Amino acid sequence: MRSAKISRQTAETEISVEVNLDGTGQYDNQTGVGFFDHMLDQLARHSLIDMTIRAKGDYHIDDHHTVEDTGIALGQALTQALGDKKGIRRYGECHLPMDDAQVRCALDLSGRPFLIWNVELPTHKIGTFDTELVREFFQALATHGGVTLHIDQLHGFNSHHIAEAAFKAVARALRLAVETDPRKADAIPSTKGAL
Repeated sequence: MRSAKISRQTAETEISVEVNLDGTGQYDNQTGVGFFDHMLDQLARHSLIDMTIRAKGDYHIDDHHTVEDTGIALGQALTQALGDKKGIRRYGECHLPMDDAQVRCALDLSGRPFLIWNVELPTHKIGTFDTELVREFFQALATHGGVTLHIDQLHGFNSHHIAEAAFKAVARALRLAVETDPRKADAIPSTKGAL
């Protein structure tokens, strides 16, 4: 089973992440940041990656460290669960509409972290959640998951819809990329022979 458990503790946060890449999208995410939990639930449900996340952070300052460190730990868990990446499809993409919003994601589980972020969230807050933290999460996930991650907003004027479309698009692309390729289940998907 392609699964991983990661614990990360700093002076700012205490995070634990469990993932199962061959799951059904079950989730139990409790970070203390309501909107972020909702987005993580979407990430699990639409990627079909079972996900359990617990986070405690320095909320008296703001939610930044909690969101960023959760992205770091989730990226590390993804890397650990993928192992040598033998047999995976490696690439994934999705155009995802959500009401007024449409977000496109293309990703490569290359081991070469890079984030392209062409998303404009028109408000500074979604409820009490700082919208700039959406990018911070994906930057941490890409960096520590070794993901080349491109996220582009094509349409949208509602910040909640745009953010949710981004999480769902990444989830759907990730679902494709981590799947086993039945035509090459015994091979690393690279001419280099390693990822």
